Amino acid sequence: MRIALLEDDPSQRDLVKLWLDGAGHVCHAFSRSRDFMRILTRDTFDLLLIDWELPDINGDRVLEWVRANVRQYVPVMFATARAEEEDICSILRAGADDYLVKPLRKNELLARVDALGRRSKPPLPNNEPLRVGDFEIDFECRVLRRKGVPVLLTQKDFDLAVFLFRNVGNLLSRGHILETVWGRNPDLNTRTVDTHISRLRSKLGLTPENGWRLSAVYQQGYRLEPVAERDAAVLARRSQKAPSPPSAYASPQ
Repeated sequence: MRIALLEDDPSQRDLVKLWLDGAGHVCHAFSRSRDFMRILTRDTFDLLLIDWELPDINGDRVLEWVRANVRQYVPVMFATARAEEEDICSILRAGADDYLVKPLRKNELLARVDALGRRSKPPLPNNEPLRVGDFEIDFECRVLRRKGVPVLLTQKDFDLAVFLFRNVGNLLSRGHILETVWGRNPDLNTRTVDTHISRLRSKLGLTPENGWRLSAVYQQGYRLEPVAERDAAVLARRSQKAPSPPSAYASPQ
């Protein structure tokens, strides 16, 4: 998962990031709440891990801001030294999904992170195909079919399609897409995402007249969403090529 960590203590921050990265997650660490909140206005994550006592804006206020301003739901876990029952209950009622009391234990933290990931995006049972509209994704054979017909895709285009179809309706930042599909690679930039998105849109026919909209969200990323069947039918009719008008320079009959 792509995780944003808000922790002001350098040693604790580095340790938690080491644990998460070592478990296969991608952790972006922040020490100040304002920087954390600023990045959330233009980037997306699978999980937020927040401390309570912070130098500029405390974690409870950050949580309040997240639930009011981050449009799509993202799980939030608190990791703090505050162990009073009243504090724990107040944060959970305010919208946190889990709460850990310091000192943190590596295996417990990783287990709870994985549990939140399963809750927000349940795994498909027994590697069964993912079916979304006219599309079927066969994970075992790494084949994507549209209306039963296999679509020829590169390995990265297949991985990108899987990520988009598992997040239908969600805004995904370019950085989120890049790190999930390509991993952390300093030789790549977000233009790689734009190129592959354009190619995938064409290969899969992800256009409104076909019932899908894969749209760019200004300065943020991309969102794949279905188009209402009635609207898609109207757009399909409009997209049909109309008869060409007679040329003004046509020879007289």
